[in-house]
Amino acid sequence: MLPMTTIAAPAVPAPCMWSSLLIRIGTRYRGGMHLRSFAVPPFVMSVVAAVALAACSGRSPAPSPAGPAQVHRVAIAYDISGRGDGGFNDLAYNGAKQAADSLHVELKEVTAKLDDTDDDRAERLRLLARSGYDAIIAVGFTYAMPLQTVAAEFPATTFAIVDDGTVDAPNVQDILFAEHEGSFLVGVAAGLRTTTGRVGFIGAVQIPLLQKFEAGFTAGVHAANPAATVQVTYLSQPPDYSGFGDPPHGKEAALGMYDNGVDIIFAAAGGSGSGVHEAAAQTGHWSIGVDADEYLLAPEGVRDHILTSMLKNANVGTAAFVGDAAGFAFKPGIRTFGLANGGVGYATSGGFIDDLVPRIDAYAAKIVAGTIVVPETP
Repeated sequence: MLPMTTIAAPAVPAPCMWSSLLIRIGTRYRGGMHLRSFAVPPFVMSVVAAVALAACSGRSPAPSPAGPAQVHRVAIAYDISGRGDGGFNDLAYNGAKQAADSLHVELKEVTAKLDDTDDDRAERLRLLARSGYDAIIAVGFTYAMPLQTVAAEFPATTFAIVDDGTVDAPNVQDILFAEHEGSFLVGVAAGLRTTTGRVGFIGAVQIPLLQKFEAGFTAGVHAANPAATVQVTYLSQPPDYSGFGDPPHGKEAALGMYDNGVDIIFAAAGGSGSGVHEAAAQTGHWSIGVDADEYLLAPEGVRDHILTSMLKNANVGTAAFVGDAAGFAFKPGIRTFGLANGGVGYATSGGFIDDLVPRIDAYAAKIVAGTIVVPETP
């Protein structure tokens, strides 16, 4: 088992229900025992504790004159893959659900369609706002343009968008993650574990978001193993986003890399990553998962070839947003979650990198301290 660290919530009078939010998480950089655990960072605990203190004292917190009304109803609008993807959407839901339950507010879920247009997404957000949901989470960068429009139409509604930093409005929080930091750590693992000196990166679509994964991974590989080479390929180019959901293409690309001497591939490819993992199992090599701990999700026979996964803890971001909105602590603009505040990390399920953990964590500590600055572009 991973070593355990206890993080206590800020002091709250004993009769208050919020004291139940005391949690346990794994080591700082690995982001929890496994996907099903929920870790609330201290800044979220502070928001919830502030609301609790007001409730226990019989006083309601005074709302900011510029802020929205108190949150009673929360909604989350999913990306195309939706809840049940075992990864990013599920994590976003887990964080919102945990915070909503703790604060005793309603949480509604709405799904997307494969053929959604920007107009469809905008109307989905409008319907939620008109229906009285006062804190709305849009999961995925495809909501950026629709949200920019809808947020202006509903200034009293608080919005968040996960994985995009372009929406600029006084009632919108842009939740971003330092994917390059987490990718650096799995790059270190790959650089230390490779026996051929050749590793690979397969991205879904060549967009700036996924290039952050590529840049961090490549930097981590070279930090740990300067002589190693990194082969890079993307499954599609914008505006073609099919690379996110094409497992056969992912498998084909991975088999080509393995045939070329690569022995470890990091797949930042959405649903196409399952094809990469299948190729690793078929050839007896390693793959690296993304967003969630894919060892826990992969079928038997495949999971034993998933070396580690880069954890992108969307639950931390959505929990913080709900807590902030409910506690009158909402601030618009970009909010980034990285290694220092539990937003990203790496998985150790399977025990395949247990011997490397001290060295990986040493790199993580340097990133948090600022002595290593991980590049965000290739």
